[in-house]
Amino acid sequence: MSAFAVASSDERAFSGLRVVDLSQGVAGPHCGMLFAQHGADVIKVEPTGGDWGRAIGLRHGDFCAYNIAFNLGKRSLAIDLKSPDGHAAVRQLMTEADVVIENYRPGVLARFELDYAHLKEVNPDVVFVSVTGYGQTGPRSGLPATDSILQSFSGLMTANKDARGMPQRVGVLVIDVVTGLYGFQGAATALYKRAMRGGGRHVQVSLMESIGAVQAAKMIEFHLEGPEGQKPGVPVGTFQTADGFITVNARRDNHFLSLCKILELDGLEQDERYQDMAMRADHEESLMAVLSERIAKLQTAPFAAALQEHDILHATVNDYQGYFDDPHVADSGVVQWARHADVGDVPLHEIPGMPLTRDGHLLCSPGLGQHSADVLREVGWTDAAIDAAVAAGQVVVGPPAA
Repeated sequence: MSAFAVASSDERAFSGLRVVDLSQGVAGPHCGMLFAQHGADVIKVEPTGGDWGRAIGLRHGDFCAYNIAFNLGKRSLAIDLKSPDGHAAVRQLMTEADVVIENYRPGVLARFELDYAHLKEVNPDVVFVSVTGYGQTGPRSGLPATDSILQSFSGLMTANKDARGMPQRVGVLVIDVVTGLYGFQGAATALYKRAMRGGGRHVQVSLMESIGAVQAAKMIEFHLEGPEGQKPGVPVGTFQTADGFITVNARRDNHFLSLCKILELDGLEQDERYQDMAMRADHEESLMAVLSERIAKLQTAPFAAALQEHDILHATVNDYQGYFDDPHVADSGVVQWARHADVGDVPLHEIPGMPLTRDGHLLCSPGLGQHSADVLREVGWTDAAIDAAVAAGQVVVGPPAA
């Protein structure tokens, strides 16, 4: 059991477990971050040049926004896995680990004899999480893959077309994040099975499988109804107002009648084209044109208040500052502000199902090699050996936390 975990994770579910996180980017690191938040001692093993996920978008020193978000609560060991000593140290960590997370292409770790097949011979109870783009086998298994590529490949972009019919990428790395969740779910259930009946497991998740699972209903809908499918309801959509944007869901007959009243569109509810949900779906284009023209003249706040009064589903389209400032968000306490040594205060959103308060170290993501010396000492390295490895460029020892 790690002294780090004992000192810092109190009664969290995975307190006392050690996780070796070899993954880079977002999907695997997200899985590892969830383990850290649930109390595990998560050692982030990254190359001496750093996890490439430290440079997704604008870089702030050792960090970017995604790296901060998905490495909270970990310890960083920056080491050259190809060097004999580095390989030996990482192998020892993996041999003693409860969970290992990796996102190398299929077959890469086998060349280092660090894959599940080799590791289970010396650590049969290990839960080994492999994250890939397209899976372990098949014609695409060896190809590189990213969130944006899988958004295109999986059909997700066709469910997000603009007004011209052009498929659009979702501007959040949603596939990476969801894949991390599925990896954590698979590992957590494997740990439960191990506790009940013993034995480890190789948990295999891919970006392709994850976003396919998310789109299960849309895929069935596509098969049964064709590319366009049945509209979930009309009028449902986002409208431009005189000073912003608002999303309205008035698909139910009583809500449509109330919307017509709010908009003072006398007689619209009597139009035979819009008498029920099915008719409105058949004449969506004409109806939405009338509503859009009228709503474009309204101020957002009073229109939203009128919708609220009539219990019509709606929400103003916020940017993130609007979300932070919303009274409900503030009252819920779901956004915390944490001091980051390199970039200043950053907003951190609560994780669903987690306690609303976190230990201080769980609000921090590690700098490159910040914990290298501590972790290497734990596997028996002397200070002289660490200094020699640093001098040879095989280990990076970053500055301690401020």
